[in-house]
Amino acid sequence: MADRSSFSPLVELTRARIVSFVREPGSLFWVFGFPILLAVALGVAFRTKPPESFRGAIVAGETLAADVRRTLEDEPTIEISFASAEEARSALKAGKVDVVVELESEDSETPNLRGLRYLYDPTQPRGYGARLALNDALQTALGRREALATEDLEVTERGSRYVDFLLPGLIGLNIMGSSMWGLGFVLVMARVRKLLKRLAATPMRRAHYLFAMVLARLVYLSLELTALLLFGWFVFDVGVAGSLASVVVIAILGAACFTGLALLVGSRPTSIEAASGLMNFVMLPMWVLSGSFFSYQRFPEVVQPAIRLLPLTALNDAMRAIMNEGSSLAAVWQPILVLTIWGVVSFLVALKIFRWQ
Repeated sequence: MADRSSFSPLVELTRARIVSFVREPGSLFWVFGFPILLAVALGVAFRTKPPESFRGAIVAGETLAADVRRTLEDEPTIEISFASAEEARSALKAGKVDVVVELESEDSETPNLRGLRYLYDPTQPRGYGARLALNDALQTALGRREALATEDLEVTERGSRYVDFLLPGLIGLNIMGSSMWGLGFVLVMARVRKLLKRLAATPMRRAHYLFAMVLARLVYLSLELTALLLFGWFVFDVGVAGSLASVVVIAILGAACFTGLALLVGSRPTSIEAASGLMNFVMLPMWVLSGSFFSYQRFPEVVQPAIRLLPLTALNDAMRAIMNEGSSLAAVWQPILVLTIWGVVSFLVALKIFRWQ
């Protein structure tokens, strides 16, 4: 009976936290609705599309034979138009075409070609690509033979699309955001409203209150994770190559880690402004650096070891390895170690420096 009574404050506090969360429509939207809307927007924007086509203008009169013209017009990767030099350059300047090619003949009276001149803007990403595509089409149409036979095999698999990269990052972002704002900010709000001062007058232990926040967060996590995984599966056909149990373990570990950070951030501030500043100070670097929307490999190699030590980077890496590559928990031991250290250290420090008022 003594053991049961010692845990009753923890049970009651956890239940109260869950009930208060469910009664806040705004919290429900940011935890469940916003990540799904973000996944829809980015998934549609970066959906799998057919090969990119370029627009090219060819300055040619009778210099280009009719059979070569037909071959170019049938080329699927580039839209060909024929124009005068003035019209073609005007179209390039206006952005109506990506590249212009001028055919140089031996003299004005013979159709024999002696060279090709390409005009394009090298600062435009499509310019050089259009130049390569049009040159390849022209050279082939004019009779160029490949030195070696080639074969194209189109491969589109789960894990190689942007949405496969995106969804684990959204799960990581959601775990971080809902933990930090849903716990750390709520903790500061309770202190500002003098609620914590009232709780301090009860026989409840400080550990009971903090552990209740952690347990309530894990309850929300099960719903968040289920909603995002089911949404990704039904809408974008995003599967889990590895073990679903491993995904759950990593999600729980990530939630525990960020809950510890949230409690640490919210353990001392006495104003909403101070809490908001600390939240942004902790989360903003990870929003940018941790590879949620694009790979952190884009950053200079010298800073990448430090980026890998961030908790959100570790969570994203572990999630992607399991969901897209089918890795086991043993294979992602380094991200697990990073999350564990961050979570344990931050929770112990929060327990030490936490104050009621």
